Amino acid sequence: MGFKNRDIISIRDFSKAELLHVLDVAADIERNGTGSFSQLLKGKILASLFFEPSTRTRLSFEASMHRLGGSVIGFSEPETTSIVKGETAHDTIRIVDGYCDIMVMRHPESGSATKAAEAAKNPVINAGDGANEHPTQTFVDLYTIRKTKGSLERLSIGFLGDLKYGRTVHSLSHALSHFSPDLYFISPESLALPDRLIRELESSRIKIVEEENLSRVSRQLDILYVTRIQKERFLDEGEYAKVKGFYKLDKEFLKSAKPDLKILHPLPRVDEINPRLDSEKQSIYFEQAHNGIPVRMALLGLVLGCFE
Repeated sequence: MGFKNRDIISIRDFSKAELLHVLDVAADIERNGTGSFSQLLKGKILASLFFEPSTRTRLSFEASMHRLGGSVIGFSEPETTSIVKGETAHDTIRIVDGYCDIMVMRHPESGSATKAAEAAKNPVINAGDGANEHPTQTFVDLYTIRKTKGSLERLSIGFLGDLKYGRTVHSLSHALSHFSPDLYFISPESLALPDRLIRELESSRIKIVEEENLSRVSRQLDILYVTRIQKERFLDEGEYAKVKGFYKLDKEFLKSAKPDLKILHPLPRVDEINPRLDSEKQSIYFEQAHNGIPVRMALLGLVLGCFE
Protein backbone atom coordinates (compact mmCIF):
# COMPACT_ATOMS: atom_id res chain seq x y z
CA MET A 1 0.00 0.00 0.00
CA GLY A 2 2.98 2.30 -0.33
CA PHE A 3 4.02 2.73 3.30
CA LYS A 4 7.77 2.30 2.73
CA ASN A 5 9.73 5.51 3.38
CA ARG A 6 6.48 7.38 3.97
CA ASP A 7 6.25 10.30 6.39
CA ILE A 8 3.45 10.02 8.96
CA ILE A 9 2.46 13.63 9.48
CA SER A 10 -1.33 13.82 9.33
CA ILE A 11 -4.08 11.23 9.65
CA ARG A 12 -5.69 12.99 6.70
CA ASP A 13 -3.02 11.48 4.47
CA PHE A 14 -4.43 7.96 4.98
CA SER A 15 -7.36 6.33 3.23
CA LYS A 16 -9.82 4.07 5.04
CA ALA A 17 -8.11 1.02 3.52
CA GLU A 18 -4.70 2.23 4.73
CA LEU A 19 -6.00 2.87 8.24
CA LEU A 20 -7.39 -0.65 8.41
CA HIS A 21 -4.19 -2.14 7.00
CA VAL A 22 -2.13 -0.64 9.85
CA LEU A 23 -4.61 -2.05 12.37
CA ASP A 24 -4.43 -5.48 10.73
CA VAL A 25 -0.63 -5.51 10.88
CA ALA A 26 -0.74 -4.47 14.55
CA ALA A 27 -3.28 -7.21 15.30
CA ASP A 28 -1.01 -9.76 13.62
CA ILE A 29 1.93 -8.58 15.75
CA GLU A 30 -0.11 -8.89 18.94
CA ARG A 31 -1.51 -12.28 17.94
CA ASN A 32 1.94 -13.73 17.18
CA GLY A 33 3.67 -12.08 20.14
CA THR A 34 6.08 -9.16 19.90
CA GLY A 35 9.03 -11.49 20.46
CA SER A 36 8.42 -13.04 17.03
CA PHE A 37 9.71 -9.86 15.38
CA SER A 38 12.85 -9.28 17.47
CA GLN A 39 15.26 -9.23 14.51
CA LEU A 40 13.09 -7.40 11.99
CA LEU A 41 14.81 -3.99 12.28
CA LYS A 42 18.26 -5.15 13.40
CA GLY A 43 20.81 -2.51 12.40
CA LYS A 44 18.21 0.25 12.01
CA ILE A 45 18.27 3.38 14.16
CA LEU A 46 15.33 5.45 15.36
CA ALA A 47 15.97 9.07 16.34
CA SER A 48 13.56 10.05 19.12
CA LEU A 49 13.35 13.86 19.23
CA PHE A 50 11.02 15.21 21.90
CA PHE A 51 11.01 18.99 22.21
CA GLU A 52 7.97 18.63 24.50
CA PRO A 53 7.28 16.31 27.47
CA SER A 54 5.99 12.80 26.80
CA THR A 55 5.71 9.49 28.61
CA ARG A 56 3.52 7.06 26.63
CA THR A 57 4.35 8.17 23.09
CA ARG A 58 8.11 8.45 23.56
CA LEU A 59 8.56 5.28 25.59
CA SER A 60 6.24 3.18 23.44
CA PHE A 61 8.08 4.24 20.28
CA GLU A 62 11.43 3.45 21.87
CA ALA A 63 10.18 0.14 23.30
CA SER A 64 8.70 -0.76 19.91
CA MET A 65 11.99 -0.10 18.14
CA HIS A 66 13.88 -2.23 20.68
CA ARG A 67 11.31 -5.05 20.35
CA LEU A 68 11.92 -4.99 16.60
CA GLY A 69 15.68 -5.34 17.14
CA GLY A 70 16.60 -1.76 16.31
CA SER A 71 18.42 0.94 18.27
CA VAL A 72 17.35 4.35 19.57
CA ILE A 73 19.13 7.69 19.82
CA GLY A 74 17.72 11.08 20.67
CA PHE A 75 16.67 13.39 23.47
CA SER A 76 13.71 14.20 25.68
CA GLU A 77 15.18 17.35 27.21
CA PRO A 78 15.98 19.86 24.46
CA GLU A 79 17.79 22.10 26.95
CA THR A 80 20.63 19.55 26.87
CA THR A 81 21.13 20.04 23.12
CA SER A 82 22.58 22.74 20.88
CA ILE A 83 19.15 24.33 20.73
CA VAL A 84 20.18 26.28 23.86
CA LYS A 85 23.07 27.69 21.79
CA GLY A 86 20.64 29.03 19.22
CA GLU A 87 20.51 26.11 16.77
CA THR A 88 17.21 26.05 14.91
CA ALA A 89 14.91 23.03 14.84
CA HIS A 90 15.51 22.86 11.08
CA ASP A 91 19.27 22.51 11.55
CA THR A 92 18.80 19.96 14.34
CA ILE A 93 16.67 17.85 12.00
CA ARG A 94 19.21 18.12 9.18
CA ILE A 95 22.00 16.96 11.49
CA VAL A 96 20.12 14.09 13.16
CA ASP A 97 18.84 12.91 9.78
CA GLY A 98 22.39 11.82 9.01
CA TYR A 99 22.55 9.65 12.13
CA CYS A 100 19.39 7.56 11.76
CA ASP A 101 17.04 5.64 9.46
CA ILE A 102 13.77 7.05 10.76
CA MET A 103 12.80 9.91 13.05
CA VAL A 104 9.91 10.48 15.49
CA MET A 105 9.38 14.04 16.69
CA ARG A 106 7.16 15.93 19.12
CA HIS A 107 7.24 19.71 19.02
CA PRO A 108 5.07 22.47 20.53
CA GLU A 109 4.68 24.34 17.23
CA SER A 110 1.76 23.44 14.95
CA GLY A 111 3.07 22.53 11.52
CA SER A 112 6.53 21.63 12.82
CA ALA A 113 6.22 18.01 11.66
CA THR A 114 5.67 19.12 8.07
CA LYS A 115 8.74 21.36 8.26
CA ALA A 116 10.78 18.47 9.68
CA ALA A 117 9.70 16.18 6.85
CA GLU A 118 10.75 18.80 4.32
CA ALA A 119 14.17 19.09 5.96
CA ALA A 120 14.85 15.35 6.32
CA LYS A 121 15.65 12.71 3.71
CA ASN A 122 14.60 9.86 6.02
CA PRO A 123 10.97 9.29 7.08
CA VAL A 124 9.55 11.49 9.84
CA ILE A 125 6.77 10.42 12.19
CA ASN A 126 4.74 13.14 13.88
CA ALA A 127 4.39 12.43 17.60
CA GLY A 128 2.34 15.58 18.13
CA ASP A 129 2.82 19.07 16.72
CA GLY A 130 1.33 21.64 19.06
CA ALA A 131 -2.47 21.69 19.05
CA ASN A 132 -2.51 20.35 15.50
CA GLU A 133 -2.39 16.53 15.19
CA HIS A 134 -1.22 13.31 16.81
CA PRO A 135 -1.64 10.68 14.07
CA THR A 136 0.02 7.71 15.75
CA GLN A 137 -2.18 8.16 18.82
CA THR A 138 -5.13 7.97 16.42
CA PHE A 139 -3.95 4.59 15.15
CA VAL A 140 -3.72 3.43 18.78
CA ASP A 141 -7.21 4.75 19.49
CA LEU A 142 -8.72 3.11 16.41
CA TYR A 143 -7.02 -0.16 17.27
CA THR A 144 -8.37 -0.02 20.82
CA ILE A 145 -11.91 0.77 19.70
CA ARG A 146 -11.96 -1.99 17.09
CA LYS A 147 -10.43 -4.48 19.50
CA THR A 148 -13.03 -3.84 22.19
CA LYS A 149 -16.08 -3.31 19.95
CA GLY A 150 -15.24 -5.74 17.14
CA SER A 151 -15.76 -3.07 14.47
CA LEU A 152 -15.30 0.62 13.82
CA GLU A 153 -18.49 0.98 11.82
CA ARG A 154 -21.53 3.01 12.94
CA LEU A 155 -20.55 3.63 16.54
CA SER A 156 -21.74 6.50 18.72
CA ILE A 157 -18.63 8.19 20.07
CA GLY A 158 -18.43 11.06 22.53
CA PHE A 159 -15.45 13.36 22.97
CA LEU A 160 -15.30 15.06 26.36
CA GLY A 161 -13.18 17.94 27.64
CA ASP A 162 -10.70 20.09 25.75
CA LEU A 163 -11.78 19.81 22.14
CA LYS A 164 -10.25 23.12 21.05
CA TYR A 165 -6.62 22.28 21.78
CA GLY A 166 -6.91 18.48 21.94
CA ARG A 167 -4.84 17.25 19.01
CA THR A 168 -5.86 13.65 19.69
CA VAL A 169 -9.51 14.65 19.22
CA HIS A 170 -8.73 16.50 15.99
CA SER A 171 -7.00 13.49 14.46
CA LEU A 172 -9.37 10.80 15.76
CA SER A 173 -12.60 12.56 14.79
CA HIS A 174 -11.35 12.85 11.22
CA ALA A 175 -10.27 9.20 11.06
CA LEU A 176 -13.64 8.06 12.40
CA SER A 177 -15.45 9.95 9.64
CA HIS A 178 -14.57 7.01 7.35
CA PHE A 179 -16.77 4.70 9.44
CA SER A 180 -20.20 6.42 9.49
CA PRO A 181 -20.22 7.30 13.21
CA ASP A 182 -22.45 9.52 15.30
CA LEU A 183 -20.09 12.01 16.96
CA TYR A 184 -20.92 13.85 20.18
CA PHE A 185 -18.66 16.76 21.14
CA ILE A 186 -19.07 17.58 24.82
CA SER A 187 -17.21 20.61 26.15
CA PRO A 188 -17.49 24.07 27.65
CA GLU A 189 -18.29 26.59 24.93
CA SER A 190 -14.79 28.08 25.19
CA LEU A 191 -13.20 24.68 24.45
CA ALA A 192 -15.49 23.56 21.62
CA LEU A 193 -14.11 21.83 18.54
CA PRO A 194 -12.88 24.50 16.07
CA ASP A 195 -15.45 25.50 13.46
CA ARG A 196 -13.20 24.46 10.59
CA LEU A 197 -13.16 20.89 11.90
CA ILE A 198 -16.93 20.87 12.43
CA ARG A 199 -17.42 21.97 8.82
CA GLU A 200 -14.98 19.32 7.62
CA LEU A 201 -16.87 16.59 9.49
CA GLU A 202 -20.25 17.88 8.32
CA SER A 203 -19.04 17.51 4.74
CA SER A 204 -18.78 13.76 5.43
CA ARG A 205 -22.53 13.72 6.17
CA ILE A 206 -22.22 12.19 9.59
CA LYS A 207 -24.32 13.04 12.64
CA ILE A 208 -22.73 15.68 14.86
CA VAL A 209 -24.04 16.80 18.24
CA GLU A 210 -22.43 19.60 20.27
CA GLU A 211 -23.34 19.61 23.95
CA GLU A 212 -22.04 20.97 27.26
CA ASN A 213 -23.89 18.61 29.59
CA LEU A 214 -22.59 15.03 29.45
CA SER A 215 -25.66 13.57 31.15
CA ARG A 216 -27.88 14.64 28.24
CA VAL A 217 -26.09 12.32 25.80
CA SER A 218 -24.39 9.67 27.96
CA ARG A 219 -27.05 7.01 27.29
CA GLN A 220 -26.36 7.21 23.53
CA LEU A 221 -22.63 6.53 23.68
CA ASP A 222 -20.71 3.36 22.80
CA ILE A 223 -17.36 5.08 23.43
CA LEU A 224 -16.51 8.06 25.63
CA TYR A 225 -13.15 9.60 24.78
CA VAL A 226 -12.08 11.79 27.70
CA THR A 227 -9.38 14.46 27.49
CA ARG A 228 -7.78 16.65 30.12
CA ILE A 229 -8.00 20.43 30.12
CA GLN A 230 -4.53 21.28 28.80
CA LYS A 231 -3.12 24.04 30.97
CA GLU A 232 -0.01 24.34 28.79
CA ARG A 233 -2.07 25.42 25.75
CA PHE A 234 -3.61 28.45 27.48
CA LEU A 235 -1.99 31.85 27.09
CA ASP A 236 -4.10 33.27 29.92
CA GLU A 237 -4.12 31.43 33.27
CA GLY A 238 -7.39 33.15 34.13
CA GLU A 239 -9.08 31.49 31.16
CA TYR A 240 -7.69 28.12 32.26
CA ALA A 241 -9.05 28.66 35.77
CA LYS A 242 -12.56 29.10 34.36
CA VAL A 243 -12.62 25.58 32.87
CA LYS A 244 -10.29 23.66 35.18
CA GLY A 245 -12.13 20.65 36.63
CA PHE A 246 -15.19 21.28 34.44
CA TYR A 247 -15.81 17.52 34.06
CA LYS A 248 -15.07 14.90 36.70
CA LEU A 249 -16.09 11.30 36.00
CA ASP A 250 -16.70 8.93 38.89
CA LYS A 251 -18.61 5.71 39.46
CA GLU A 252 -21.89 7.64 39.68
CA PHE A 253 -21.56 8.45 35.97
CA LEU A 254 -21.83 4.76 35.04
CA LYS A 255 -25.45 4.70 36.24
CA SER A 256 -26.41 6.96 33.34
CA ALA A 257 -24.32 5.16 30.69
CA LYS A 258 -24.78 2.07 28.55
CA PRO A 259 -23.58 -1.09 30.35
CA ASP A 260 -21.16 -1.80 27.49
CA LEU A 261 -19.79 1.73 27.25
CA LYS A 262 -15.99 1.91 27.01
CA ILE A 263 -14.04 4.87 28.38
CA LEU A 264 -10.82 5.91 26.64
CA HIS A 265 -8.33 8.61 27.54
CA PRO A 266 -5.02 9.41 25.77
CA LEU A 267 -3.52 10.28 29.19
CA PRO A 268 -2.12 11.85 31.24
CA ARG A 269 -5.19 12.60 33.32
CA VAL A 270 -5.46 15.28 35.97
CA ASP A 271 -8.78 15.19 37.82
CA GLU A 272 -11.24 14.41 35.03
CA ILE A 273 -11.40 10.66 35.83
CA ASN A 274 -11.55 9.50 39.44
CA PRO A 275 -9.01 6.67 39.99
CA ARG A 276 -11.81 4.62 41.56
CA LEU A 277 -13.14 4.15 38.02
CA ASP A 278 -9.95 2.34 36.99
CA SER A 279 -11.16 -1.06 38.15
CA GLU A 280 -14.46 -0.88 36.25
CA LYS A 281 -14.89 -2.94 33.07
CA GLN A 282 -15.81 0.21 31.18
CA SER A 283 -12.38 1.76 31.78
CA ILE A 284 -9.85 0.68 29.17
CA TYR A 285 -7.46 3.65 29.05
CA PHE A 286 -4.50 1.69 30.44
CA GLU A 287 -5.08 -1.08 27.89
CA GLN A 288 -5.31 1.71 25.31
CA ALA A 289 -1.86 2.99 26.31
CA HIS A 290 -0.36 -0.50 26.14
CA ASN A 291 -1.81 -0.99 22.66
CA GLY A 292 0.77 1.58 21.60
CA ILE A 293 3.36 -1.20 21.38
CA PRO A 294 1.86 -3.38 18.58
CA VAL A 295 0.56 -0.32 16.76
CA ARG A 296 3.86 1.56 16.77
CA MET A 297 5.74 -1.61 15.96
CA ALA A 298 3.47 -1.93 12.92
CA LEU A 299 4.09 1.68 11.85
CA LEU A 300 7.86 1.42 12.22
CA GLY A 301 7.95 -1.88 10.32
CA LEU A 302 5.71 -0.57 7.54
CA VAL A 303 7.62 2.67 7.03
CA LEU A 304 10.96 0.84 7.02
CA GLY A 305 9.65 -1.65 4.46
CA CYS A 306 9.57 -4.81 6.60
CA PHE A 307 5.80 -5.36 6.40
CA GLU A 308 3.72 -5.29 3.27
